[in-house]
Amino acid sequence: MSETRHNWTKEEILDIYNKPLMELLYDAATIHREHHDPNTVQVSTLLSIKTGGCPEDCGYCPQAARYHTDIEGNDLMKVSHVKAQALRAKASGSSRVCMGAAWRNVKDGPEFDQVLEMVRTINKLDMEVCCTLGMLTENQAHRLAEAGLYAYNHNLDTSEDYYKDVISTRAFEDRLDTIDNVRKSNVTVCSGGIIGMGEEIEDRAGMLVALASLNPQPESVPINSLVAVEGTPMADMDPVSIWDMIRMVATTRIVMPETQVRLSAGRTEMSREGQAMCFFAGANSIFAGDKLLTTPNPDVNEDMEMFKLLGLNPQKAFTKVSQPKTVEASESKLQPLGEKPKWSRPGHKIERNEEAKAKSKVVD
Repeated sequence: MSETRHNWTKEEILDIYNKPLMELLYDAATIHREHHDPNTVQVSTLLSIKTGGCPEDCGYCPQAARYHTDIEGNDLMKVSHVKAQALRAKASGSSRVCMGAAWRNVKDGPEFDQVLEMVRTINKLDMEVCCTLGMLTENQAHRLAEAGLYAYNHNLDTSEDYYKDVISTRAFEDRLDTIDNVRKSNVTVCSGGIIGMGEEIEDRAGMLVALASLNPQPESVPINSLVAVEGTPMADMDPVSIWDMIRMVATTRIVMPETQVRLSAGRTEMSREGQAMCFFAGANSIFAGDKLLTTPNPDVNEDMEMFKLLGLNPQKAFTKVSQPKTVEASESKLQPLGEKPKWSRPGHKIERNEEAKAKSKVVD
């Protein structure tokens, strides 16, 4: 059985990525079958519990307050609404609910307490719970773990070298620090990135080096294809070809054999044949539902039809890691510390981000 390595070099990963496609697929599929059931795919539902108004300047994101997009913002959802959505997701075949809030970082207070109650509520439904809430401290990670959180998503987005061309309001190191804080709890890590943002293939390899070097490696790695949204700095980016997605999935599978590789944003532009090749290459997780936070996604019924056609089965909850216990708020031994961590603000200017911001002011 292939071993998990943490010392991949960019050159080694580029050699894998650029292999003849049939050889790459064979190698990836072989490793996939050594570590996973090739006919089982984990299905998650992504829920935006707080939409829009984010202070960050991520060039790909329609939720950034500084850009003019058609995203309709909303305040933090009520726990009862989240529970109803989770029950609907479970009935449609999802084993995990991922909750996303358009925050720069987690702040102690009533809203975070409300998110903790959402985590408790969904875990009691015997579903895996994942959150993506921005940067967070070690104490906040422990509080989420105590509530029953299964996974925390914090994408690296791209390579460290290209990161400064995508985002100027936080540093790559902040991402790694947050992942490190999550690792100090018993919460699993979900971290991946986006291709199609104007990066070079070397940047895709660099991102995989950073992810594979983590020890342990992330339990889940989402591979996203950029969904170009009008009003964002990356609105005019050309779509990524399905062959790039297949190569990226296959390479990720080879360098991170035990990880669940998630075929994420961009699936609406992929044919069933293209998605089937991604599953063959090692993808074994998807997001279901008609929306990924704010961007389109295939309808869940379409996905279930595809699963039937390909002979795929949804993975049951807690197959990889056992279900965490939930500690009620009244019994919690952890308290908010009122921390005010100084997450970095690099402050450099990204020309296309500044242009999009200027256009937004003209529209407003």
